[in-house]
Amino acid sequence: MRTVIYPGTFDPVTNGHLDLVRRATKLFDQVVVAVARSDEKRPLFSQAARLGLVRHAIRPFPRVCAETFQGLLIDYVETRGGQAVMRGLRAVSDFEFEFQLALLNRKLNERIETVFMMPKDEYTFLSSRIVKEIARLGGDVSPFVPAHVGRALARKFATARRGAGRASGRRA
Repeated sequence: MRTVIYPGTFDPVTNGHLDLVRRATKLFDQVVVAVARSDEKRPLFSQAARLGLVRHAIRPFPRVCAETFQGLLIDYVETRGGQAVMRGLRAVSDFEFEFQLALLNRKLNERIETVFMMPKDEYTFLSSRIVKEIARLGGDVSPFVPAHVGRALARKFATARRGAGRASGRRA
């Protein structure tokens, strides 16, 4: 069975991520969406919450599962029995960083390949960072994320706004 690991923080998962998952199911027998711990990125959602959002989003896809991991990606891929790592490339600027990681991973384990996939044109501008910024400012993220993710973002930022309102009210 050919297994590809699609790693990322998925904070939050977007329609661009899901486009790559859908297309990967045509190329691999199994797709594992690997939700990274990534403390250095200071994610909006906890790793457990991100995993839950991803699991809900991938329900329609056969042969796709989601798991968490921490540590070296290449070790996780080996433990999971994966043959490849899938990475999305939106722009040339993504390529340089991803190319370096792919070469490093090859040096650590030459058996595991890296596969680069480009999203549909309509998702090339899309990133989790942009989605969070739109949601934080009260914008409509429905074209960019599944409905359950949009609701989770709305709850998260509504809570943050209420907390900020209470904090500013105490100072007055």
